[in-house]
Parts: sequence; structure tokens; C-alpha cells
Amino acid sequence: MSYMINLLVLTTLYPNSEQPRHGIFIETRLKELRKSGDISATIIAPVPWFPIASERFGQYGTYAKVPRVEEREGVTVHHPRYLVLPKIGMYITPFFLAVTLLLTTLKLARQGNKFDLIDAHYFYPDGVAAALVSLFVRLPLVISARGSDVNVLPCYWGPRKLIQWAGRRANAVVAVSETLRKKILGLGIPPERTYTLRNGVDTGFFKRSSSQTNANSSDSLALLSVGNLVELKGHHLVIEALAQLPDSVKLTVVGSGPQEAALRQLARELELEERVSFVSNVLQHELVEIYSRSDLMVLASSREGWANVILEALACGVPVVATNVGGAKEAITDSVAGLVIDERSATAIAKAIEEVCQKGFAPEAASDYAQNYGWDEVVTKQVELYKGVTKHA
Repeated sequence: MSYMINLLVLTTLYPNSEQPRHGIFIETRLKELRKSGDISATIIAPVPWFPIASERFGQYGTYAKVPRVEEREGVTVHHPRYLVLPKIGMYITPFFLAVTLLLTTLKLARQGNKFDLIDAHYFYPDGVAAALVSLFVRLPLVISARGSDVNVLPCYWGPRKLIQWAGRRANAVVAVSETLRKKILGLGIPPERTYTLRNGVDTGFFKRSSSQTNANSSDSLALLSVGNLVELKGHHLVIEALAQLPDSVKLTVVGSGPQEAALRQLARELELEERVSFVSNVLQHELVEIYSRSDLMVLASSREGWANVILEALACGVPVVATNVGGAKEAITDSVAGLVIDERSATAIAKAIEEVCQKGFAPEAASDYAQNYGWDEVVTKQVELYKGVTKHA
């Protein structure tokens, strides 16, 4: 007999009206889960407290503009504020966040809301805070690891200990790639409570344009690099690789972030201003159009959990050159999908681009390949996990 599971989603990684792409992968997964008819959800997605809503204060001024409550994709999203203190914030933020999450959860409960399960995303500070909340409200807990929360933060003694505590307290821990799951096991989290549930791609939304054409060589090529403009995404390496390719090769960099000025400066220094375009604040439907105008995407990250842009590009018929991070080798298992490289350098990227071009492009084959990575199987397994957790809690 089927029954509805009422999720309480706790995460700071969730889109809002001011940051529509922030944590969009979590919103996408939830949207697909709700389509199953087995899941309903209320989201608490706190943002850092800041008193002045002004662009002069950069990201913190943006936080102040975020509404306290909004509706997104038919789901109520609450954005209470929590305190973040510079420099020492890493070590105490989970506790400030836990207080905010608990107070909001109790308020919702007093209003008559009932929840079956806490669904937390990103291990630190979110998962740790959610584990503290679960102690008080006595709800089962599922924590999903996303990438740097397991790849980087455990390098610090304090966060590592708290992540290990939260992981052992959780009823289930989800990794978005098998590579990430192995990292979780290395933290001493019981293997019988860890699961690999990759992200999927909406192949009805991300699809080839009817007018799409692809280049046949590196002499005429439209490259694409998508992701936040931060060092770990490796946009600088793609720009440096571009300098090693024929002048007719162009690059579009999609994203926003603190490295934008430095990346633009790099393009100027390498005399590539006419060959590099920057696009920011892109909505999903606009991203589909950009994929459709591209021949090859490059993912030059130093670390990832599961790079959603790989499957999005493939679904649009665009093969991918990716560094060997996160689930890249799990997503790219056939030459029609592109190439995974072990060396993260501009020279290695340029050589890989030339190698893919020499083999030729098969956009229809790339798009067909992506059909194997839809959401149906992921959603079925995720719902089964939730039901198992609530049944045995």
C-alpha cells in the first residue's frame, strides 16, 4: 500500500528569488521526487543574517534581500536567518544553524505541520545541525553528501569529528557518486547505512535543439565551461588551454563568482578577449540554449561530488572533456560521451580537446547516451530508502 512521506528538508543549499541557481541540484531532485506522488516536502533553507539589503555589501547584502518565506515549484520554502561569525565561523556555525533550524521546525509543528523524516543536504554545517535537530524532535534522519563537505572539510579536526558524529547518528547517508561513498566509508561511517544515489538529468528539458549543428574539427569549435567562478572549477585552465588551440576556437564561460575579474584579466593577458565570452545569472532554459550552441564542454574541476553539468551537456548532444574528479568516470563511460583526463593542466585539456575532435562528434549518440541517466531509477531507489528508514525508525 502506497503512502505519502512528508519530508522536512533542511539545507542552506537551496535556490531563492535572489539566488535562483544556488543549490539548484537539490531543488531539481526534490521536484523529481514529488512527481512520484509518494513525497511531499517543506523546506527550511536558512541564509546568513545581515542587517542591510544593499549591493554595496556584496553577497551579504544579497542574503538580506532573500524573503523569509516563498513558494518555489509548488513547495513552501522558509528562509530564517542564522548567525555567521567571520574567521571562527567554521567551528561554531553548526550550532547557530541548529538553533535556527530547531526554532523554525518547532514553529511549523505548532502550526499543525507533521513530518516523517528529516532530509538534510551537505554534511557540514547542514548535516551536523540537522542531526542536532533530530535529537530534539525525534525524527529519523537522512544526510546527503555533495562533495567538498566530504572531500575537504574533514581535513579540519573539529568539522571531521562532528561529521563523523552526524554520520553515525543518521539513519542513512547518501552519496551522489560511488567515489564519494568511499570517502564517507573512510570517515568510519557504517557501510550498511551508506548508499550511492547519483543525480539524474531531465532529458525532457535538457535536449538537443532541432537546429543544433556541431563542428567536425578543432579548427572551428565552440567550447563551453559551466560553473561558479571559483578556482576549484578550473575555468582559468580552460582559458589557458584555449590559447593552445587555433584562433577560430571560441569559449563561453557560464557562471558568476569572485574570480570573474581575475578570469577576464587572464583572457586579456593571453590576448583572448575576442575568443572568450562570459555569461552570468543564467536561468535553466537559457542554459539549454547555450548548450545547444556549443560543440564541446570542458569540466576542469579539482573536486566534485557529481557534476550535473556533465549529464546536462550530454542530454543536449554535447560531449564532455572532464578531469578525473568525483563521479566523472561514472558518468562518462563511452567515447561518445567524451573523455576523462587524469592530469589537471591546460596542456592536458588542450590535448584532450584535440583528441575528441579527431574522433569526430556524434551529438545524437551523446544525447541517446544521456537517456540512461534519467531520474526514474534514482527516484524509485530514493523513495524506497525513505520508506525503509521511516518504517524501521
